[in-house]
Amino acid sequence: MKAFRLDELEAERAANDGAYLQFVRERNMSVGLYALDAGAQDPQQPHGQDEVYFVVSGRASITVGTETTEVARGSVVYVPAGVPHKFHHISEDLRVLVVFSPPES
Repeated sequence: MKAFRLDELEAERAANDGAYLQFVRERNMSVGLYALDAGAQDPQQPHGQDEVYFVVSGRASITVGTETTEVARGSVVYVPAGVPHKFHHISEDLRVLVVFSPPES
């Protein structure tokens, strides 16, 4: 079993000066914590894997392909592989769990 605490993951991510911390990597999936502060620009490019975002905290909008929706704590968004997507209008610091399948390369 692997068990994690979000506050410890956030501290590790911040200590490594990165917006993304991958903390699980298995044969069929990977999981990471993605952080964007209020007002930040999301630099993401389309990924070669399907992914699911679970918003842990914060507020923003996300555009996936041509569809846009607002997200906040508790929101879950599925993004198919290869589809352009970005968080934007980040009004509160955003912390998101990201599940990639297969694992992110």
